[in-house]
Amino acid sequence: MQVITTTKALADLTAGYAKAPFVTVDTEFMRERTYWPQLCLVQIARPVTEGDEVDEDAAIVDPLAEGMDLAPLFKLMANKKVVKVFHAARQDVEIFHNLGGIIPTPMFDTQVAAMVCGYGDQVGYETLVRRIAKAELDKSSRFTDWSRRPLSRKQLDYALGDVTHLRRIYRELSDLLDKSGRGHWVAEEMAILTAPGTYVVEPEDAWRRVKARSQSPKYLAVVKALAKWRELTAQTRDVPRSRVIKDDALLEIATARPKSPEELGKLRLVQREARRSETAEGIIGAVAEGEACPPDQRPVLPPPPRRRQGSAAVADMLRVLLKARAEELGVASKLIASSADLDVLAGEDKPDLAALKGWRREAFGEDALRLMAGKLALVARPGGVQLIEVD
Repeated sequence: MQVITTTKALADLTAGYAKAPFVTVDTEFMRERTYWPQLCLVQIARPVTEGDEVDEDAAIVDPLAEGMDLAPLFKLMANKKVVKVFHAARQDVEIFHNLGGIIPTPMFDTQVAAMVCGYGDQVGYETLVRRIAKAELDKSSRFTDWSRRPLSRKQLDYALGDVTHLRRIYRELSDLLDKSGRGHWVAEEMAILTAPGTYVVEPEDAWRRVKARSQSPKYLAVVKALAKWRELTAQTRDVPRSRVIKDDALLEIATARPKSPEELGKLRLVQREARRSETAEGIIGAVAEGEACPPDQRPVLPPPPRRRQGSAAVADMLRVLLKARAEELGVASKLIASSADLDVLAGEDKPDLAALKGWRREAFGEDALRLMAGKLALVARPGGVQLIEVD
């Protein structure tokens, strides 16, 4: 097992891996006590010719080693001649984007590919290892504190297993996609995962994640100001948002709109940390900023859309259609559309839904529109649901 602890060793490793057609990648990180994920390990492997058990073609990089510079790794991740293979890539990609300002491209996510290939909704890595690689993972080190040193051989073996089996999984799924002609389905999903906007957190938009209790623009202006202040504070201190102030306390503050630390201290949900001088001043300042927001700049939530009469029954028909199409195609239904998507499709005019675009329209959306237009019918047969053209 190679454990890379110096920048020189990392540069030598990545220079060799840059000649491979693909590399498999995974990370171990800690995030419970920080805003930004703390990268603790990077596991990486390249294809081998004699079997996936060859340790010399897999390595562990220790980002916490003294003097370690990850620039050679970032260069490999940005190398467009090498496919980067992940499983459930989003958090790994977020780390590379935050630390190195790069997004690994081109990229292949085996979880997405497995959903396209009929392995179920959000299938886990352990399941794919068992079903494709015919191996079992020792998960006893799953809850390791990866920031602690030294790590045991057992912990390192566990970490390395997240990329060694991934090589065979990637090959198998790639072959299935080639045979089914669905490679472009996965490519569309990878375009989203590799878009920088997917990983940008704008403090101005942080209020949209908070479930406000009112649609009053004046109230929402205070919620927006408080959420922006909390996001910036969490980023600056590198602590989780909830460590600054929890959502329920934020909403209580937006309702009470305290003008002084004394008034703030009387609120039931405000934590002790939020009553400290510096934090209290920030909260009071955010409340004042929200209240001072000009009426024409206050947030306005769109009114709930009016549903078509009978849309609930139509949505149920769409659910049957989705299940039938998913079973026929061998694709995870949740990858095509969610239950909420179907409610919107049934109830709104010209909805902006992913289910009506790209490969999803090809797999389901076109039939859904024809069903709603009365041009397609669902018929129960002994072998399941069938689609019948309507003259």
